[in-house]
Amino acid sequence: MRSLFVTGTDTGVGKTLASTTLLHALRARGLRAVGMKPVASGCEHGSEGWRNADALALQEASDPRPAYPELNPFALPEPLAPELASRAAGVEVTLEPLLAAFSRLQAQADTVVVEGVGGWAAPLSTTLDQRDLVRALRLPVVMVVGLRLGCLNHARLTADAIVADGCELLGWIASAVDPDMACREENLALLDARLRAPRLGYLPYLEEPRPVDLARRITLP
Repeated sequence: MRSLFVTGTDTGVGKTLASTTLLHALRARGLRAVGMKPVASGCEHGSEGWRNADALALQEASDPRPAYPELNPFALPEPLAPELASRAAGVEVTLEPLLAAFSRLQAQADTVVVEGVGGWAAPLSTTLDQRDLVRALRLPVVMVVGLRLGCLNHARLTADAIVADGCELLGWIASAVDPDMACREENLALLDARLRAPRLGYLPYLEEPRPVDLARRITLP
């Protein structure tokens, strides 16, 4: 199983839940699988430094468990878009440290699940877009579609952008982020018909989701 990059149709669509579920699904195959959150904004400071909740969830779902600085090379305090958060922290997010951290993670495992930030077009810095990182790492992309009003438009635009940017769309995961969404099954059927990549899984809305239990809902290529 190749390493892969997880993006979303927007922020708040369940990328971390999908990424941790993918890690458990890969581990269930007997693979050593570790997560990576290259850039994370919105961190809390503790005895070991700045830590991000999503990155910690990836670390918890990984086996072997990587050191935090390798899993999350850029931990930015402010809960802002990365370009703004890095500016506030006086930090410049650059490609080289991300590639080096990925290489170290890859040496520890059979596969690395790299979780992006926000949606596909969210920039990492003034000079670095997520597509640049994905192309440099040569990773296929898994798109998380947040099932809510507007998801058809967001999913189709994101899928087209991934391909237009010269990246491979490996598949997509449906994430039920709105428990009251009308015509959810009908929207799923429309997405299945229009997205030119297979659906890899469906994550239902749960108050306290457990990625290890949801792993059986993922079909890996």
